[in-house]
Amino acid sequence: MERKTAEGYKQVQLCRSNLELMQTIIQAAREVQKTCQKTFSDMRWNCSSIETAPRYAPDLERGTREAAFVYALSAATISHTIARACTSGDLRYCSCGPIPAEVPEPGYRWGGCADNLHYGLVMGTKFSDAPMKMKKSRTQANKLMHLHNSEVGRQALRDALELKCKCHGVSGSCSIRTCWKGLQDLKNIAMDLKTKYLSATKVVHRPMGTRKQLVPKDIDIRPVRENELVYLQSSPDFCTKNDKQGSFGTQGRQCNKTSSGSDSCDLMCCGRGYNPYTETLVEKCHCKYHWCCYVTCKRCERTVERYICK
Repeated sequence: MERKTAEGYKQVQLCRSNLELMQTIIQAAREVQKTCQKTFSDMRWNCSSIETAPRYAPDLERGTREAAFVYALSAATISHTIARACTSGDLRYCSCGPIPAEVPEPGYRWGGCADNLHYGLVMGTKFSDAPMKMKKSRTQANKLMHLHNSEVGRQALRDALELKCKCHGVSGSCSIRTCWKGLQDLKNIAMDLKTKYLSATKVVHRPMGTRKQLVPKDIDIRPVRENELVYLQSSPDFCTKNDKQGSFGTQGRQCNKTSSGSDSCDLMCCGRGYNPYTETLVEKCHCKYHWCCYVTCKRCERTVERYICK
């Protein structure tokens, strides 16, 4: 009890010493949930269990491939949200990112307000990694796994920094471009991490030299790569509901009858079959532009066929 109290106190102190960031952290948590569920909407595991955060279901506590993705996405999202908050002026202690040192090409100039990736990474790391380092109840293997995957998420964020420009000139000639370094949208970073999730490496915790490290289970002749997600335990197939494993099952999930991918009715429904139903959609149609300047549209009904897993 004393150990848990000490850990809880440290986490409270971390929050109290960074009160200005708390609203941004809450926003980041919501973004993780929304982005995760959208990114995996076409797969059996669709991030449903993340809704119970910070009390994760067993699928995210057992060192699975899914946990690897969630920790990576969480770390990336916290730093991404903080970096963007600096740019938008929502935080007092940071502002735009620094102007790059390199000289721009002719016709280009540095300007605008760059996303403050450095500040986002520094403060995001505190919130992402500190709880794992504080918590004594985790196994060392789980700690190493989560810390590694969080860093993979932040590296994906670094890779998402790109050049953004705005044109200036007579009649849109774009003779001069004002440019800055900005982050890609979170959905792009999540898709990058999803690719890493699909090719994640199973690892074991074993002695390497003077200490234990995570090494690939089947190819332990090489160390774990810095840009790959790793996991310790295999996942269930998520076909049927199993509270102990954190599986919500796919009964009642919508599937795509014409797809051959993970959202196909055969794969999504695990061979159990599916039920069709019809849905009536009301949409704008026959829109007409009127001078000047408004648009009028009619409302049309369209019936579509949907399919849900048995």
